[in-house]
Amino acid sequence: MSRVAVKRRILRVKDTVRIPKIDSLAAEEPLEIRLDGTPLTVTMRTPGDDFDLAAGFLVSEGAVRAAADIATIRYCAGATADGGNTYNVLDVRLAPGVAAPKPRNFYTTSSCGVCGKASLEAVRTVARWSAGDDPVELAQPTVATLPDRLRAAQRVFDRTGGLHAAGLFTSGGEPLCVREDVGRHNAVDKLLGWALRNDRLPLRGTVLMVSGRASFELVQKAVMGAIPVLAAVSAPSSLAVELAAEEGLTLIGFLRGSSMNVYTGERRLSVTPAAGYGSAGTRPPG
Repeated sequence: MSRVAVKRRILRVKDTVRIPKIDSLAAEEPLEIRLDGTPLTVTMRTPGDDFDLAAGFLVSEGAVRAAADIATIRYCAGATADGGNTYNVLDVRLAPGVAAPKPRNFYTTSSCGVCGKASLEAVRTVARWSAGDDPVELAQPTVATLPDRLRAAQRVFDRTGGLHAAGLFTSGGEPLCVREDVGRHNAVDKLLGWALRNDRLPLRGTVLMVSGRASFELVQKAVMGAIPVLAAVSAPSSLAVELAAEEGLTLIGFLRGSSMNVYTGERRLSVTPAAGYGSAGTRPPG
């Protein structure tokens, strides 16, 4: 299935020149996730890697922690009134003894996956692993390469310019998996689902690089996957920094070239000394 981009006729206007052309748009469609036939949630996403998305969502909700916790994932046939398959409805069957998360009574937009949580305390899902005690160390020059490495892997972004990206990297900067989606939280869930289905959880010693800002929910997803480092090209929110500090994550924002702000967990970053910083060179730029 390939529906990640949609062609649309548009009018290109520049100064006094008007040119009809065909443009590529990032696809956005609903995905309903069911558990044993019972609706659980609906999220707006870019089609593709849907099984990873469903599995990662369940990791984020604290429902599963290993591939064996999921018995099957399948598209639901007869999803439409005429019996057709839209490939927009997934049914997940958990393994015997695995408790299902509570259904959500709303849909999740592509811009925010936390909005329907009843309260902040409900979002603070109890993690199955601790990322705070991960001893991984990162060299500043390696971290500085991550935005370009993530951008190089954004195949659909090159065609549409309208997708977020999330990538998992080793501490040495090597890419493990990259996913794109109209929703930044979906892109991260797709990574978590990939890790679950490939028996890679917990994701110790890895770095999560995201193309936008670092929200509370992205930190929470990193916590659920035991990812010790989250880096973003834009700003974190105050609540994201608070949660990262509580959980012992290294949170990096405004990662652009050799410049970055280290908000929490600076112990993991080996920073090259600069003039006026002294020999330790551990003061984060700001």
